[in-house]
Amino acid sequence: MPRRTDTRQRVLHTAAELFRRQGYQATGLNQVLQEGGAPKGSLYFHFPGGKEQLAVEAITLAGTELCDTIAGVLASATDPVSGVDGVVRALADDLVRSDFRRGCPLGTVAQTTVDNDAIRQACAAVFETWRRLVERALVAGGVPEDVAPSLATMTIAAVEGGQLLARNQKDVAPLLAVGTQLTELIRAHLREGQ
Repeated sequence: MPRRTDTRQRVLHTAAELFRRQGYQATGLNQVLQEGGAPKGSLYFHFPGGKEQLAVEAITLAGTELCDTIAGVLASATDPVSGVDGVVRALADDLVRSDFRRGCPLGTVAQTTVDNDAIRQACAAVFETWRRLVERALVAGGVPEDVAPSLATMTIAAVEGGQLLARNQKDVAPLLAVGTQLTELIRAHLREGQ
């Protein structure tokens, strides 16, 4: 098994960023190596499965990093309403900081790789991890357990769509509108559960 080195991590982080900005098909291996400052021979040494392996690992890495961010925001919130609002605002801030070049770390890849089962499964696993994280926060905050799974799914789907619209329009207003509607919906379910 190849050693994990700084070169491997640089290539992985570079690929994650490029896939996030450009998608899978638009990202070439030479671009990943050049922007990652890695020698040409290093790609297949570290990723013998080629671009597909690199994508699966980059998706997992980026998904885990965003999951950690989401978990931190939700954990520091006083309730699920402010937690979801905080997550939406953090994502909106990231869009603005990147001049709308960076969307969801999975969205661009997930939309264009449905025929690649390994990449599709990696995206699905990360989306499910995010969904479960939101579901747990909703239940812990008082949303009824029978409602929380579908509300968590809707939250992830709505936020994904909001990011896509915001990125396309170069304006966070669609994402913030999604956040407003989600927080109202969560608030309504909290009242129903009491």
